[in-house]
Amino acid sequence: MSRWIDACALDDIDDEDVRPFEHQGHAYALYRVDGQVYATDGLCTHERVALCDGLVMDHVIECPKHNGRFDIRTGRALGAPVCVNLRTYPAKADGGRVFIQIHTEPA
Repeated sequence: MSRWIDACALDDIDDEDVRPFEHQGHAYALYRVDGQVYATDGLCTHERVALCDGLVMDHVIECPKHNGRFDIRTGRALGAPVCVNLRTYPAKADGGRVFIQIHTEPA
């Protein structure tokens, strides 16, 4: 089952920036580029470093530890040292808030 989660205010994310978000013990990274919002897992697939400390350029997040890069739209790993793609999540801005769609287990 999937549902939309209210993650933060749209104004909390500057353009070409990343913000951390945690929900039920899972780390996510929220991005804003050219007025669009995106969401990925919050940890690099290489050494599990927080991507919220990385650098966003266009639609690419660069990990702060070893400079691995991912396309935030698709999660595609863009070269060494990262070779495993990053999981992405549908994201939207609505009413000045950012929402991400995540899979939740039935209660």
